[in-house]
Amino acid sequence: MNPSRRLCVQALAASGAGVSASVSLAQGEPVAGRDFRAVNPAQPVEAPAGRVEVLEFFAYWCPHCASLEAELNDWRKRQPPEIVFRREHVSFRETRIQQLHYALVALGKADELSPRIFHAIHVDKVRLETPQKMAEVLGLDPKSFAEVYDSFSVRTRARRGTQVSEAYAIDGVPSFAVAGKYLTAPSMAGSNTAALRVVDWLAARERKSSGSRG
Repeated sequence: MNPSRRLCVQALAASGAGVSASVSLAQGEPVAGRDFRAVNPAQPVEAPAGRVEVLEFFAYWCPHCASLEAELNDWRKRQPPEIVFRREHVSFRETRIQQLHYALVALGKADELSPRIFHAIHVDKVRLETPQKMAEVLGLDPKSFAEVYDSFSVRTRARRGTQVSEAYAIDGVPSFAVAGKYLTAPSMAGSNTAALRVVDWLAARERKSSGSRG
């Protein structure tokens, strides 16, 4: 089995073990070591002072990321200005699709076109094997898109994404890092909804902690 697909399958298997965790989470606060873990060492964040970064590690080819997308978009719309959301696309040796994400980031179209990519891969079963095919599916000019996709800056940004996921020791997606200090995932919390609740709880705790220091 392809290593990237295997890691996504591992996340699915872990989610079964996490059902009891989601039940207990509904009954109280998240538990360290079960619903989330500390990131050691803590990682630098891009959010400015006074704001809390929520970083999703994901992949377009991952069916669990696809199933999370609609709920995650709804969650993002509810967030206050103090929450800064961003994404890193893992590679897991699938650099072709990873590079697609960072090309769209460079074009300012990642949020707009991500749902179309998930649908193309998981519903229409389209194989996005070349920049030309990607542009065709996304309705972009093939020549202009290929220039961005193959650019040095996009390749460099994709490598940076891989470095960030390695620094967080990401071994499955989707996963969420909060404030560079904590990591949770549906496979830990028990479900997509439970994972987002853990993110909310960690972010609120971090905001309270930052406010008390101020």
